[in-house]
Formats: sequence, structure tokens, C-alpha cells
Amino acid sequence: MLRIFLLLLCSSWFVPVAMAAPFDHSLWNKMLHEYVHSAHHDATTVVDYAGFSKEKAHLKSYLKQLSKVKQDEFDSWSHQEQLAFLINSYNAGTVSLVLTGYPKLQSIKDLGSFFRSPWSKSFIPLLGETRSLDDIEHQLIRGSGRYNEPRVHFAVNCASIGCPALRPEAYTAAKLDKQLAEQTKAFLSDRSRNRLEGDQLKVSSIFKWYRADFEKGWGGIHSLPEFFARYASSLSLSAQQLTALQNSKVDIEFLDYDWHLNAASVASL
Repeated sequence: MLRIFLLLLCSSWFVPVAMAAPFDHSLWNKMLHEYVHSAHHDATTVVDYAGFSKEKAHLKSYLKQLSKVKQDEFDSWSHQEQLAFLINSYNAGTVSLVLTGYPKLQSIKDLGSFFRSPWSKSFIPLLGETRSLDDIEHQLIRGSGRYNEPRVHFAVNCASIGCPALRPEAYTAAKLDKQLAEQTKAFLSDRSRNRLEGDQLKVSSIFKWYRADFEKGWGGIHSLPEFFARYASSLSLSAQQLTALQNSKVDIEFLDYDWHLNAASVASL
């Protein structure tokens, strides 16, 4: 009997600890598949806000699911799981905010005022506090010091034409690196937002506003020219143009941002 007891006790040491299940983003994923569409020859996407408006109950349910996650549970996740959760929270919150003014809305900026931008409105219950979109992006993602992931700027969506595309699927920990890589390449391949003209590389103002994020050493990169050189193929740079960029013979110019709503229409689909 003693021998059997000892065998059972020893065997218990090798029982694998149950891993926490990843957060289920399937409800958000389903809505994205349904209401986000490719546009302009797949260079970007547009959003069917009219369709989303019919799903307000489901969107509210998803946001409620997000709000139930406690800080200690969030902290126990991998950084990939955390970042996917925060990106999805931001994007779902943005759609929810747009729906408060749609269809009488030409820009998400119309939801702000002279004293407060729409991104500073606190309306998203998340990790124990009611947060704004700015809180999620600038505090939880950029300001946390956990991630050093500049490609997040091609994933969070501000509901504007100038933004990188809203991805028609939810972000997940298992696919996050691949998803961010695809988002980055797609955005840099969009000539309406990033293009070389003569000896000027004209790029999105995202690179002006968040330049410091692209120069913090992610992937061994410490400057904007180094970042653009890494994605030379997405920018369609020839070998000669790449050499000019690396030798500081290409000026970087930042394009104006288009804040018009990224809404779907018959003409854009």
C-alpha cells in the first residue's frame, strides 16, 4: 500500500499545470468578417458601419466580455495575448464610438469638441477602469513599457481613410506576429499613403507623430530610414534608391492625414 501511495504521489508531480485558455475573440472576429471589406484593389479596407449598427447588441456583448477581464488575469498572459487583447479592445471601442454619431458623421473628429478630442472620452470599461481610446493606446500599449512594438500603429484603427486598414479579422496571440507583419507591409505598399517621388520619400504622418516608437530598437532598428530600408520591397525601392536612403540622400516628407470616415459605400467596394 505504501508503495502504491508513493507511486501516486510521485506521478502527481508530473501532471502538467493547466494553462489559462486564451481570450475568446470569436464574436468580434465574426463581425469583422461580415462588415469590413477590401477596397481600392486590396490596398485598404472600408467599414460597413450601417451593418455594424445592426449588431449593436453583439458589439456591446463583446465589450462586456472584455470588461470582465481582471488586471491579475491580464498580467498572467503572454505579451502576445495582452497585445492582441488591447488592439481588439481599441478597435471595437472605435467602432462603438463611431456608431454613436453614425450616419450623421463625416469624420470621427466630429464626435469631439473644441475642448476634448473623441479619443480622450472615457467610455470603455477595461481592466478595472473606464478608459478612453487614448488610455488604451498611449498608456496600456505604448506607455506600459512592456511591448516595444511599433507595428501596433498599423493595427489600431482610428476610423479614418488615412489610417492603416482595419483588419477583417480579430488579432490573436497565436497569429499576432504574422498579422502585424502583414499589416505593416500592406500599409507601406499603399502608394496613397507612402511613396517615393524623386529624392523625397513621402510617408504617412503616423511616422511623424510616433517617430520615437520606430526608433526604440525594435528589430535592431534605431531610425526611420532604417525602418523604411527594412521594408524596401513594400515601398518598391530599387537597389539604387535603397542605397540612397541608407546614405541619407533621400529626404523624408510627411503627408497630410485624411480624417474622413473610412465608411463603406457602393463606390468604394
